[in-house]
Amino acid sequence: MYLYAHILTVMKIYTKSGDSGKTSLFGGTRLRKDHIRIEAYGTVDETNAAIGVLLSHLDQKYDELEEIQSELFDIGAHLASDGRKDQKLPKLDKKSIQTLEEAIDQMTESLKPLRAFILPGGSSAGAAAHLARTICRRAERRVVSLAEVEDVDPFIIKYLNRLSDYLFTLSRKINQNAQIEETKWKPKS
Repeated sequence: MYLYAHILTVMKIYTKSGDSGKTSLFGGTRLRKDHIRIEAYGTVDETNAAIGVLLSHLDQKYDELEEIQSELFDIGAHLASDGRKDQKLPKLDKKSIQTLEEAIDQMTESLKPLRAFILPGGSSAGAAAHLARTICRRAERRVVSLAEVEDVDPFIIKYLNRLSDYLFTLSRKINQNAQIEETKWKPKS
């Protein structure tokens, strides 16, 4: 406990080093805050925060969401690294994509088959899952843009793609558990 308290008394939240519009990657490289790399890991962080909001709306515990949040931190660390070989980064668990797919398949077994597009919404938790899904899709787009100009582990793009599918399915499952009927999109003719 003493060590933790000591760290809190030494570490300041503000450093003033970003006041010029630049920030540092792990490794020390400084980039503008609107650089595509910063956008990529910043949007992964937004996804993580949106999942935190989703968790606050849930009546039951979804342990896999906390695991997903940890995985998003691992991904963020990789994206926030300047690629120096001597850096110690968290390991990316390649099995986590399979874990997401298995969870999607398990939830889908109890859901009505999709025969139309559905409007995001439903319960507050269902709507929060939809919002997290759309932020995750944006994170995926940002990482794809980054991968066009810099090396990015392909796992990260696959993981974000599968995570957005998981969040979509989870929103449907949450609304089904809340006995809220999905609203189908009715295009104007």
